[in-house]
Amino acid sequence: MKSVIIAFFLSLFGFTSMAQVADKMKKHSGETLEVKVIKVGETAVSYKYPGEDAEQTIGKYAIAEITYGASGRKETISEKIVVSEEGDWEKVVIISDASEVVGLKKGEEVKGKTAGLISYNTAGSADKKATRRLMQAAAEMGAPFILMTSDKSDGFGVKQSMKKGITYSYK
Repeated sequence: MKSVIIAFFLSLFGFTSMAQVADKMKKHSGETLEVKVIKVGETAVSYKYPGEDAEQTIGKYAIAEITYGASGRKETISEKIVVSEEGDWEKVVIISDASEVVGLKKGEEVKGKTAGLISYNTAGSADKKATRRLMQAAAEMGAPFILMTSDKSDGFGVKQSMKKGITYSYK
């Protein structure tokens, strides 16, 4: 009878420890977090640290992959964006939702605008030029992300566009 009780508790302990196997979340910065993944959403991942009830959130751009502890299945979350020079400006991602940059390192402000009072731009071309200049400024700093903070276009017959943002990179 004693051996049956011991076997029962050992098997119960085995199932309990299996159920609490941590998931591994690998960030693009190289850091690996051992957590319990709660939800993989469209733009963010919710998780908890072992032994804690507080739910944390991190933007998907910061995460390379998740390895689920119970099954061992690996899921690619996002590809790393490498921007090393101004010529890589087309790789820069413009983000409008601040929750998507959680887990990334905040950088400097960048600006992009089209020139002055007399302009041969249409409203559309002025917007495209300002966006390109904004992305080039971020690429020059080696930043793959811009969180847009201001996007203005002047009217009154003047075709001018001004954009501002904050750069973000992997930590």
